[in-house]
Amino acid sequence: MSISTSDDPLQTPVQFVRGVGPARADQLARLNLLTAENLLFNLPRDVLDLTKVIPVFEIQPDTVQTVCGIVVDRDAKETSKGMSIVAILLQSDGGFVRGVWFNQRYMLRKFEIGQRVLFSGKPKFSQRRWEFSHPHLQFLGDDEDDVSGGMLPRYGLTEGLRQHDMRRVMRNAVEDYATLVPELLPESFRERAGVPEIKQALTQVHLPSSMEQYELGRRRILFDDLLEFQLGLAMRRRMWRKEQRATPLPNTAKIDARIRRLFSFRFTGGQDRAILEIIADLEREQAMHRLLQADVGAGKTAIAVYAMLVAIAAGQQAALMAPTEVLAQQHWQTIDSLLEGSRVERRLLTGQLTAAVRRETLEGIASGQVQMVIGTQALIQSGVKFPSLGLVIIDEQHKFGVMQRSKFSEGEVAPHVLVMTATPIPRSLCLTQFGDLDLTVIDELPPGRQRVVTSRIVGPQAARKVWDFIRERLREGRQVYLVCPRVEEDASLPIGTDTSISAEAVFRDVSAGELKDFKVGLVHGQQAREERAATMAAFRNGDVQALVATTVIEVGVDVPNATLMIVHQAERFGLSQLHQLRGRIGRGRFQGYCFLFSDASTPEATARLTAMENTSDGFRIAEVDFELRGPGDVLGTRQSGSLPLRVADLIRDKALLEEARVAAFNLVESGEFDQPEFAPLKIRVLERFAQLMDLQQTG
Repeated sequence: MSISTSDDPLQTPVQFVRGVGPARADQLARLNLLTAENLLFNLPRDVLDLTKVIPVFEIQPDTVQTVCGIVVDRDAKETSKGMSIVAILLQSDGGFVRGVWFNQRYMLRKFEIGQRVLFSGKPKFSQRRWEFSHPHLQFLGDDEDDVSGGMLPRYGLTEGLRQHDMRRVMRNAVEDYATLVPELLPESFRERAGVPEIKQALTQVHLPSSMEQYELGRRRILFDDLLEFQLGLAMRRRMWRKEQRATPLPNTAKIDARIRRLFSFRFTGGQDRAILEIIADLEREQAMHRLLQADVGAGKTAIAVYAMLVAIAAGQQAALMAPTEVLAQQHWQTIDSLLEGSRVERRLLTGQLTAAVRRETLEGIASGQVQMVIGTQALIQSGVKFPSLGLVIIDEQHKFGVMQRSKFSEGEVAPHVLVMTATPIPRSLCLTQFGDLDLTVIDELPPGRQRVVTSRIVGPQAARKVWDFIRERLREGRQVYLVCPRVEEDASLPIGTDTSISAEAVFRDVSAGELKDFKVGLVHGQQAREERAATMAAFRNGDVQALVATTVIEVGVDVPNATLMIVHQAERFGLSQLHQLRGRIGRGRFQGYCFLFSDASTPEATARLTAMENTSDGFRIAEVDFELRGPGDVLGTRQSGSLPLRVADLIRDKALLEEARVAAFNLVESGEFDQPEFAPLKIRVLERFAQLMDLQQTG
C-alpha cells in the first residue's frame, strides 16, 4: 500500500513506495531519488541482454555472439614492431575464449582474476581457441549470478544497495505508478515522432522483454527531455522576433567601401559571407540575435568592427562587451589603432577607470556623443545609459551568465545582438547553449596562414632537443611563449602535493638556465594591469624574446614574430584551450612550432594530445574535446546548471537532439504549439525553463 503526502501520487515519498521503507529510503536519497516519480525516471545505465548468451561449444565464426566467463589469465606483451597486445583469457562452460586488444595497454587494468565478464563480438578460431578482437564488455556484479537468460537493467548504486534490491524497487514503482504519469504529447504528434505512450515507455525501459523494447522506451524518455528544452528555446526566439522591435541599420555600397578602406587586407570569402548574413539581419526591424563562430585567426574582430561601423553610419551607438579586462584592452588597442584618424568617437569602459575618466565616459555615452564603446561587464551596470544603442557585440559569451545578454534589451527598442566566439563549438552544444540564435560559421582561414607544426614531447632527452631548437630560433630573431597551468605554487599544500608547474617557477628556472642568454618576461592574471601591459608591450616590440605566461594569452594576443610555443603539462589543459593557445603563433610569415610537454600516459591524455598533433581544424578539435571531457569544460569555463537536461546526454544523444530540435521549432513556428491539445506540454516547458530563459511574459 502506498501513502502520499501530496495530492499527486507521483510525489509519494520514496520511503512509502512498496518494498522500500526507511533504511532503503536513506540509501536512495543518496542517489537523489526522493519520490516515486524520481524512481520512474531513474533510467538504467545499461541492460544486460542475457537472451543471447551461448556456451563455448555453440560459437559460430563471424556473427555477433555473447559468451559469459570468469577471468583466469591476463597478459600484455610488445611485438618486435613496437605494438602492444593485451590478452584476457576467460573460462566459460568448460572451455576457454580469449579477448585481445591492440595498442590499448590500459585495458589490462580493467580486469582482475576471478571477475565474471560478458564478451560480445564476432569471434574467430585462432591458436586452437575462439578469440574475440576488441569485444564489447560487460562486467557482472556479485549479485548477477543468473545468466540463464532474460533482460537485466542495471542502475547506478550506492553503498549497501545491490542490483537485485534496486531492480525489485524499480519493478514495484513501475507496477504501481507508471500508469499515473500524465501523457503530454498528443497522439498525432507521437505518431509523427515515432514514440510510444509515456506509460508504455516507462515499462519498456525498466521491465524490457527485448533490447528493441528497451531502446524504444528509452528513446521516448530522452526525446521528451530534449524536446521540452528545444521548445523553450524556440519560444524564446519567437518572443524576441515578435516583441523586440529594433532600429533598422541600412548598409549601402558607399558605406561598405568606406569601411573596407580601413583594412589593409581583403576579406576572405568566409568573412564576406558572414557580413552578408549579418547585414541582412541589421536591415530588419526585428532585433538580430546571431552567433558568429570562427576558428582561431579567421578574422571575427574585423567583422565586429564592420558591423559596428554600419550601426554608427546609421546614426546609432555600438558596444562591444568582452569577458575580461585583458581581452577588452586588446580589442580596444586593435580597434583604436584601426580607426586612427577616423571621426568615430570611441571610449574604453572597464572597472579599472579612474572616477574622473569614468564620469566623463558615462556622460559622453548618455549624451550620444560617444558612438562606440569597448568594455567589460561594466557596460551593463546601472549607471550606463545608451540613448540610441543600435548594436551590441558580446565576445566569448559563454564566459558570461546565461541571462546577461538580455540586459541590453530591456527598453522599448532593442539593439541588434551579435554573439561571437573564437572557440569552435560542437554542434550539439551549439543547439542547446546557443539554440535560440541564428548561426554564422567562418571555417576559412586567411590566405597564407600556415599550419602550426605540433609535437608531443615526452622525457628529458626529447626536451633537451626542443630547447636547442628554441635557442637556435631565438638567435634568428624569433620569439617564444612558455605557457604554464598555474601562476604560483600553493604554499598551503604539503610539499609534493601540488605537482602542477607554475609560471613563477618556470620564469625563475629558464631565466637562470635554458634561456639565460635571452630576455625573459612574465605575465599572469594576478599582476597589476600596468605591469602586465608593460611586459606585453615589450614582447610585442621584440625587447623580450621569451614570455612565460598563464592562459591570459589564450585569446586576442597577436605578435606575428612569436613563432614558438612550449606548453608545460599540456594534459592539464582542455583541447579547445590548447587550440586557442596554439593560435597565438604562426600568425606571420614564419613557420610556427608548438611543443606539448607532457609525461601523462592515461588514455584520455594520449587521445587529446594526439588529436592536437594530427589536426589544426578547430571544429574537429572541439568535437574530440566534447566527446572526451563532456559539455562542462569544452568552452573553457564550467557552466553549472546552464544545460538543465534531466536524463539526456549531448554526446550520446546528439542524433536525437537534432530530431527534437526540428520537431520543436516546427511546432512553435507553425503555431501548432499554441493549440489547446499542447497546453499541458507548454505548461511543463514553462515550469522547467521560464526563469532560465526569461519566458515569463509569454504566458
